[in-house]
Amino acid sequence: MFKRILIANRGEIAVRIIRACQELDIETIAIYSEADANALHVQLADHKVCVGGADASDSYLNKTAILRAAIDMDADAIHPGYGFLSEDADFAEQVTSIGLTWIGPMPETIRLVGDKDVARASIAPSGIPMAKGSDPLYDKEEAIEAAAEVGYPVILKPVAGGGGKGMCVAHDEKDLRNILDYLVDVTKTKYYFEHYIERSRHIEVQIVADNYGEVIHLGERECSIQRRNQKLLEESPSIALTQDMRERVGNLAVKAAKSVHYSNIGTVEFLLDLSNNEFYFMEINPRIQVEHGITEAVTGIDLVRTQIRIASGDPLDIAQDDIHFKGHAIECRINAEDPENNFMPSPGQIHFMHEPSGPRVRFDSGVTAGLAIEPYYESMIAKIIVHGRTRGDAIKIMQRALNEFRIDGVKTTVSLHKKILKDICFRTGNIDTQFIKNRIRSYEQEPKNLKDMSKEELANSISASMYYA
Repeated sequence: MFKRILIANRGEIAVRIIRACQELDIETIAIYSEADANALHVQLADHKVCVGGADASDSYLNKTAILRAAIDMDADAIHPGYGFLSEDADFAEQVTSIGLTWIGPMPETIRLVGDKDVARASIAPSGIPMAKGSDPLYDKEEAIEAAAEVGYPVILKPVAGGGGKGMCVAHDEKDLRNILDYLVDVTKTKYYFEHYIERSRHIEVQIVADNYGEVIHLGERECSIQRRNQKLLEESPSIALTQDMRERVGNLAVKAAKSVHYSNIGTVEFLLDLSNNEFYFMEINPRIQVEHGITEAVTGIDLVRTQIRIASGDPLDIAQDDIHFKGHAIECRINAEDPENNFMPSPGQIHFMHEPSGPRVRFDSGVTAGLAIEPYYESMIAKIIVHGRTRGDAIKIMQRALNEFRIDGVKTTVSLHKKILKDICFRTGNIDTQFIKNRIRSYEQEPKNLKDMSKEELANSISASMYYA
């Protein structure tokens, strides 16, 4: 087992990794920017080192400074968390080249699944269902032809990246030309198309794979409650799935992981087409997910400790038949944003914060009263995770937890979560990926019809979509 791990991240995921390392008697090294000198993860770690200025490009994305810190502080391994460098295959390769262990999939695997078009091409021979898609697009007219071939509506996706960033839906050629005028002129990002499934649920499966070819899954998570492709609330299990469907999507996820020789933990994402109850492969995320806590709640398996053990060379000590699911878990992501003002970020000093607690409530956060939500980084304050005997029980526990949560100094998305939990369609499980737009209209100010938008309005809409994803 490792003696000392450097955590190449910040916020609640860095705190989460520190706690897992403490339970494994592993020392931790926190890196931090000049803006994060007093951050919670810095206070909790055994060792700390400043790696640069407030801007992420000068610190948390500063590969040279991070590698130097790992060497100087005698680290055995680097855990990237999620975001920042977690899906950077070149960085993972640099880590291993200097004799340290990368706590995550192998660099070649990250490289393979990091480009969605390459991942689709690699997994397609296994026979896993996929929505009809295009090759990467290089000019506008080629894109118009490709969209006609794929069939409208189409969703335009960046080849690289995750988390829903930069995705746009076009319902016809006029929509698409309007979008491409902006994307080609301004963002210069490589995109590809998939046929857009209008009524779908976002289902993802947690996979665990050791370094010796063994792969299992830990069930599914329902991630359909989204705004502009950004997940707001997740739950496990999904009440949309029958037992047969659950086994089918779990087997598909394991098959996808094996097809790319996956190791460590990751997530295989699918869309469930509600018109035919078929699953269509979306992507593989080669890292720990924000929403991993709900899987931990229903399985009793610590995913971060599992990551560390696999990276240290341990084989899986559980088989698929050993996995049992208990109860229902829900997670709400609480961000420092103003839902009454088109979700504008709300950075600032936290003057007071009371964390929800009590039976079956978990509060994961990287901040406390007296600290600040910095404008340089993502705006997450905390994740509230609850575990109930049933889904109805979990909803009641989450409502209690949200009512207990108190914070002063920044605006939050708590009011939106309360409204979601009260909605009759959510409570009965009648949801899809358009739930926020169709049911919580006061919080979705984006015009539905792209044809009627000026170029400036479209640019603002797409830019917001990229940011909030």
